[in-house]
Order: sequence, then C-alpha cells, then structure tokens
Amino acid sequence: MAEALAVVGVVANIIQLVDFGSRVLKRLEEYQSKLGEIPEVFRHIKAELPVLLDALRQTKAAIDAGYIQDETKKALLPALEGCGVQIKSLDDMIVKMLPVSGDSRARRGGKALGSLWYGAKVEKITAVVRGYIQTLTYHAAASSSLLKNPLTVQTLPHPAPSSTVPFRRDPHFIDRKIFTEIKYKSQQSASRVALVGLGGVGKSQIAIEYAYQVRDESPTTWVFWVHAGTQARFEEGYRRIAETARIGGWDNPKANVLRLVRNWLCDESNGRWVMIIDNADDWGVFFPPLNRTQAIGADKLGQAAESLSEFLPQSPNGSILITSRSRDVAYRLTGSQTYVREVKPMDKGDALALLRKKLSFDADEHNAIELLQVLDYMPLAITQAAAYIEQRAPRMTISRYLDEIRRSDHDQARLLKKDVGDSRRDDRVSNSIITTWQISFEYIRKDLPTAARLLSLMNQEADLEEDIHTLTNYSLIEMNEDGSEFEMHRLVQFSMKKWLELYDELDRWKGMYVTLMNNSYPVGRHENWTVCQALFPHAQAVIACRPTDVKSLEAWASVLFKAAWYTSEMGNYQAAQEMGLSALEAREATLGAEHPETLSSINSLGVVLGWQGKYVEAESMHRRALEVKERVLGPEHPSTLTSMANLASTYRNQGRWKEAEELEVQVMETSARVLGKEHPDTLTSMANLASTYRNQGRWKEAEELEVQVMETSARVLGKEHPSTLTSMANLASTFWNQGRWKEAEELEVQVMETSARVLGKEHPSTLTSMANLASTSRNQGRWKEAEELEVQVMETRKRVLGKEHPDTLTSMANLASTSRNQGRWKEAEELEVQVMETSARVLGK
Repeated sequence: MAEALAVVGVVANIIQLVDFGSRVLKRLEEYQSKLGEIPEVFRHIKAELPVLLDALRQTKAAIDAGYIQDETKKALLPALEGCGVQIKSLDDMIVKMLPVSGDSRARRGGKALGSLWYGAKVEKITAVVRGYIQTLTYHAAASSSLLKNPLTVQTLPHPAPSSTVPFRRDPHFIDRKIFTEIKYKSQQSASRVALVGLGGVGKSQIAIEYAYQVRDESPTTWVFWVHAGTQARFEEGYRRIAETARIGGWDNPKANVLRLVRNWLCDESNGRWVMIIDNADDWGVFFPPLNRTQAIGADKLGQAAESLSEFLPQSPNGSILITSRSRDVAYRLTGSQTYVREVKPMDKGDALALLRKKLSFDADEHNAIELLQVLDYMPLAITQAAAYIEQRAPRMTISRYLDEIRRSDHDQARLLKKDVGDSRRDDRVSNSIITTWQISFEYIRKDLPTAARLLSLMNQEADLEEDIHTLTNYSLIEMNEDGSEFEMHRLVQFSMKKWLELYDELDRWKGMYVTLMNNSYPVGRHENWTVCQALFPHAQAVIACRPTDVKSLEAWASVLFKAAWYTSEMGNYQAAQEMGLSALEAREATLGAEHPETLSSINSLGVVLGWQGKYVEAESMHRRALEVKERVLGPEHPSTLTSMANLASTYRNQGRWKEAEELEVQVMETSARVLGKEHPDTLTSMANLASTYRNQGRWKEAEELEVQVMETSARVLGKEHPSTLTSMANLASTFWNQGRWKEAEELEVQVMETSARVLGKEHPSTLTSMANLASTSRNQGRWKEAEELEVQVMETRKRVLGKEHPDTLTSMANLASTSRNQGRWKEAEELEVQVMETSARVLGK
C-alpha cells in the first residue's frame, strides 16, 4: 500500500510541477513580450525551465507506460519535491524582482535595486534545477535497463520534430531580400549554403530568422543549431541534438555523440531536417591539424580530434546553412563558391529601418543618417548604439551620441566597446563591434602574421598575394575589379587601431605608415593628379598619425606638404592651408626655421593664402621667406629671386603697381645677369613684369616684353612647350584688352589646339585657353560659338576639378554672362545665384 502511495505521489508531483512550472515560464515569456528584455539573472533559468518541463513530461510518460521500476519511482520523489521548492522560490523572486505594467517609477526602481540582492539566489536556483534535470534524465535512462522485456523500449514514442535554436525570434528583423536565394539553393539534395562576411554584419541574425521561417513553413522539419566556434562547442551542439531527438544511447557517457548524431541525421526515416552551423570561422575546428604540435594538442580532445567536417552529413533529407567570417572555411565546407553568399553591411534604407525599430521614439532622419554613416551601416554597431541611446533616454539622443563618438578616439572606443547585451546573440561572445572584429584580427595574427602586419599598415612584406587573400577572406578589406585598389570600412580601421594599442604597437605602425605614404605620394603636378587623387584619403588620414620620433615626423611633414600642393590645385584652399601649416610647424621643429624644406613650406603656404585673397597674410609669408633666403642663400640665389617674385605678385594682386614693378625689374635684371637672358626663370620674370604693365594699361611695354618672351621661349624651349604656350596666351590677352580681336583669336586658337594635343583635352591649361577663346567670341557677339565652348569648359571642369573649384565657378559665371547678353535672364540668374552661394560658402563672403 505504501508503495502504491509513493507511485501516486510521484505522478501527482510531476503533474503539479508541470502545471506550476509552465505558469512560471509563461510569466517570464509574457514579461519579455510586453515589457522588453528580462533581467540578465533570469535568462539562464528561463532557458532551463523548458528542459526541466520536458524531462518531467518524459518521466510521466514512461511511468504511465509502465517502463519505470518502482524503486526508481521512490528515488525520484525527493528530487521532484526539491524541484517544487525551487520553482516556488523562483516564483517568489519573480514577484519581488520583475516590474509589472502598473508599477510606479519608484517601485520599479526599488525592484531594480532588489534584483542586485536576489541575483545570486536566482543563479543558485538555476544550478540546483540543472542538478535535478540530470537526476531525472539519469533515472529515466537507468530504468530502461531494468525492464523485464528490453525490446519494449523501442515502443516509446519518438519526440515530435522541434528546434534547438537557442535564440528568440527578433521582432525588429529587417528582411534584406536574401531568403529567396537561401531557400532556392537549399532545395537541392544534401545542400550546403554559407553566409560569409564581417563579424557583426548580421549573418547569425539572418540564420535565426531563416530557422523560424523553416519551422513556420514546415512544422514537421527538425531545425538544429550548432555553434562551431570551438570543437567543444560543436560537440555540445551535437549533444543537444541527440538529447532533443532522443537518439538511442545519447545519455551513455562513453558514446560517441558525433557519430550517433551523424548516423541519425543520415537515416531518412527520421524525417527532414535543417542544421545551422554558426560561427564556423576557425579552419582548425573542422579540418585535421597541419603539424605534429597541433596533432598532439588535438589528440587530447579525444573524439573531437577527428576531422569534424566528417560529421557533417550529406544526406538527401537534410540541408545545412553555415555562417562564417572566413571565405576559405565556407568554400571548403560547401565545396563551391556558388553556394557561398557574402553578407555586406546594410544599405541606407534597411539600416534606417533597423535603427527606427530599435528606438522607441521618432528619430530625426538627418541625425539618424549621419549616425548610420558613422557606423558604416553595420547591423551590430547600429543595434549597439540604439540600445545605448534607448537605455539612457531622454538624456541621451542621437545628436548627443554623435557628438560623443566624434569627440575623440577615446570616446569612440568607449562607446563602440560597450556591451549592452542582446539575448539574440550568443551569451558567450561580446556584443561589442570592436571586440567582435578583434576576434578576426586574432585569427589572422595566429594563422598568418604577415597578413596581420599588412592589415596594420597595409604593409608590403613577405607574400603580398597570400596576405591580401587572407584579409579579403575574412572580409576585412575589399578590392576593386582589377585588384589594384583596396578599401577598408572606417570602423574596421578604428577597431584595428584599438587592437594595435592593446599590443602597444600603434606608434611603431604609425611611423611605418607615414614613411610608406611619403615614399608613395608624389608632388602635386598635373601629371601626378591621378595618383594624388587615389592616395589623398590616406594623406588625410596621415594628419591623425603624427609620430613622435624625428625621422618619422620629417616624413609626416613631407606627406602633408605634397598633399597640400595637390589639394590647392583642386581649389580646396582651406584644406591646403591647414595641411601646409601643419607641415611648416613640423619642419620648423625638426629641421629648423632656415632649412630649405622649411622655406619651401613657407613659400607654398604664401601662395595658397594669395589664392584665397588673403594678401596681407600671403605678403607676410613671402617677406619672411625672402628675409631668410637673403641672409642664408644670398640676394642673387635663384630661390631668393623666386621669393622676390612671389612677393611682387602679392603687391600686384593688391594693385600696388609701383612696389610690384620695382621688385620685378630687380628680379628680371638679376636673373638675366646670374642665370642668363634666355634662362626659363628670366623669361618668367619678364612675363611677370609684362603682367604688371598690362594691369596698368601700359599695352606697348607689355606687348614688347611678351613678344620677346614668346619668341625666346619658342627658340629655347620649343614651340609646343607649356611655357611657350603660356607666353602666347599672355600676348593674346594684351591684344584682347586693346580690342584687337582678330590677333587675339589667332593666338588663342593656336594655343588651344596645341595645348589639347600636347597636354590633353582636359588639362587645366587647355581649358583656360578654351575659356579665353570663348571670351573673345563673346566680345564679338558670336554667342553660339562662345556658349558651346563655355558649356564644354564648365562640364569638363566640374568633372576634372570638382563642382566647387574656383575655376569651375568662373566658367559658370562666363556662361551666365553669355546667357545674359542674349536676353536669357532666367538661365543667367540661376547660374549667377549658384556661383554666388557656392563662392560664399567655399571661398568666404
């Protein structure tokens, strides 16, 4: 009789526990769905409760079927009673710790503080419940060996197909139109499809949503989730499959779980299945070790030392979806690039939709887009930033977050390293975008150190092709179609920088980077513009890499000097001024105030200031250079004469004709005596003096000098030399100013045609000659010819120099003048307003 009561007590306890446990679990799920994420302390017990309830139901089913012996039932009773105590304690904790919708702010705060006290107790409950789960499963296994007829074990019903995905479905998921492709490729027998891309780009989130869609569309399909970050975690995932599917022998400690699961998956009678292999990043997890040392280490892992790739079934009743950072691993596991799908950062529309879903308030679109640009449209970075803002609202806004992330490297690192938690990501890995990428850096450092050095620099040592392959393999860099240019996301660069700081290597690589840039960046002449343009973003990055050692600082100043030269030619005078000033200060510190390179920086900075109309500042620079050169080099040195010419040019631009003329005469006479009457520098000084005469309306004197310069240049330098063409254009300008249209036009046509042939149709000098010819046509009332040339000049300058370059604005103003002269007032006005507003913004009011 006592035994019968014990049996009744066991069954009653199970029924009561399942009912009570289900209600507790439901309360946690309702809280999560209505009020957001549950506190961290409840997440583990929430994951364990379904396992406990399943174990209880299986135990009751076995008792009902008569498969558990009476002795086992007696042994189970204390465990069941203990479970009841723990679940009751858990229910009490939930009441004390979790806020409900009607709670006041004060009460919510009190519960939040209380959670700090009760957290350890919840963890203890979780640990005890895990022990009871093991007890239940142990006794269930042990009971099967005591059956009078062991064959009846096979009559136990197979569990219904279910899912082992450990993450909830994301209600904020953004469909990036990738599932059609995954489903299509997964339809083939024994298919394997891989998603590859940077960490944090959303591969696992796509896989989670795909898993739920499979279950929605086919409830009879098993869905299994296996984390493949390590061999141990891979085996853990297979053990979970074995337990969930109740594969025979799964609970035998000596069983080879990997083989059990593979064999079960290959048995078509077990039905359709989909397996997700998540974070298959490390080659060594799946494939045999490459050397003896690795082999010894792997052997200690026992069964996992075998190639794990052998345990991925290729059976017609299943398909596998893989997520990986490594293109090589993905290719090896799928067997074809056709089945490797790269996941890139979101486009602007998807990224904006994700940010808005993650925030509970309406985000200003302008600020939101700015934030997305700063975050490189990376889903993890967006989720991380949104959670940070959301948790600190209303004090924290998108605008304030942008201010903080832009304030300094330290603040950017602080925000991007913040791990705000996400229950839909593996709780054993960081949710920080920086930490996520540093995992990839560590893989590369371990597998191919030269590639890590290339990533640090981008360096050119050892086997460059192998290094580049490694970096593209991990999606850390992208290259253009012909493989000549490479691109790295800004956040990847920043993460790399912080990673180098961890190893105290940042300063060393900064110095190497600056030296490499100095060796690669050319001076800003027209023939180098293509290379200058391609490398200019890197030159801008050099500004933030100011080294501390003298040699590297000299190289740093040289890069900025050459970049300032190029960007001034592009009309970006403010940037040129800032770069030039930084170069000058560095050269003064390392080389001294009287070094030739320091004086070159002073000269270039003076020229840029003059181009901006800052004549007083320009004059100060040129005077400073002249005084030093006269003292150090002497009054007749060619470099001294150049500084005198620059100072005279500043006088000329201010209309100080007498002072300009005195200096220019001095330069011309000295140059003729020291260098020779036909030296190019002497001819340039004569042209400068002629320009001063022309600006005063002294046409005859200007013409005499210009003819002399033109004829000498043609004889000494050649008829097609750029300096000869410039002298012809100067003479044409003198004719033009006197209304001698025919003579001006003949020279301008000759200059334009020769310049197009020798320098190229898009060279700035060619475009200037076209503009001059258009001006001559306009002044003769030949509107159509003038307009055709002006449109061509304007469009070409926009493309070559940029829409905001001063020369482009001048060409727009010329076209407006032609339109106005024809009575086309609306077209003229539109262009003139555009020129006025752009000039005010770019050049200053």
